Amino acid sequence: MADSTPRDGGPPRRPGILMGRPFGIPVYVSPTWFIVAIIITVMFEPTALRIVGRPESYLVALTYAVLLYASVLVHELSHSVVARGFGLPVRAITLHILGGVSEIEREPRTPGREFAVAAAGPALSLALAAGGYAVLHFVGLPPVAELLVEALTVANLIVGVFNLLPGLPLDGGRIVRAGVWKITGRQRAATVTAGWIGRAVAIAVLALSAAMSVTGGNHWLTVLWGALVASFIWMGASEAIRVADLRERIPLLNARALARRAVRVPQDLPLAEAIRRAREARAGAIVVVGHEGDPIGIVSESAVNATPEQRRPWVDAATLTRALDPGLILPADIAGEDLLAAIQRAPATEYLLIEPSGEMYGVLAVEDVGRTVARP
Repeated sequence: MADSTPRDGGPPRRPGILMGRPFGIPVYVSPTWFIVAIIITVMFEPTALRIVGRPESYLVALTYAVLLYASVLVHELSHSVVARGFGLPVRAITLHILGGVSEIEREPRTPGREFAVAAAGPALSLALAAGGYAVLHFVGLPPVAELLVEALTVANLIVGVFNLLPGLPLDGGRIVRAGVWKITGRQRAATVTAGWIGRAVAIAVLALSAAMSVTGGNHWLTVLWGALVASFIWMGASEAIRVADLRERIPLLNARALARRAVRVPQDLPLAEAIRRAREARAGAIVVVGHEGDPIGIVSESAVNATPEQRRPWVDAATLTRALDPGLILPADIAGEDLLAAIQRAPATEYLLIEPSGEMYGVLAVEDVGRTVARP
């Protein structure tokens, strides 16, 4: 199962074991993949046993599990390569228990690009299925190779068709979103529409798995797998709707409007006195300055709150200060998407805002940004 939904927010993370960097894109394998690899191996082994004896049948089944996820990787790479072709940063690809996910950091700017990124994965999966069909009918293969090609052909066909289901977070949902976006010109409305369709798809998957469990074998496994897939789709669709609502409020983000007044204090000033000066000036932040008056750090609000009042006269403000790395100094006029991108590049709790003239304007607290975005 593929999910190429763009990921907004949060620093880069390590979701599993780094396996390589094809096209410069980090590819991780989640520990959950090993669980599903074992399951696939055990389930496919009886089929392999018809052609080879044990223990070779287990090796053939494991090979199928690896090749199946290689097909998923190719599917995700197609999304990522097309996205990068449009200038969209790709953070990573992760293979996990339900398939794979391409972490694309930004939304495509046009419905046409959205369609191209979304359609690339299913198109390649269906192309692999067609290629496997051609090989089976026109190329003579040894029995083991024929079995693997046949199984992978069916698997790629299922992956391609399943991902074309018309609901987020599946690729088909992104195609629907591109179409609604093109017709209405409203990206948020398109996302919400595709998200609600995704929720309907999740319910349909759960109902179908329950019906199949009544008529087929492996009743509990069918219901369990259907529940996992349905929950993945439901949560992805719900997250897409939530993010669409948040993105509608992004234009409201303006660093100058959200800034807290800041008071300047010397490095050796006791914390208690720094707090007194801030309250007297009705300032919401404290900036520590060097000997020449230049800002060198912002006193952490969370560190201040964690310091008992009886200790504050004996602690210098500088000891609770985070140094002003370049990423923590932002222009006072930064706003919208640019503001969020700057926060993502250098995660912190406070940022120093500077006027074009170089003068300090104030301090931006991430807490205030989050409160504005989350406001109903």
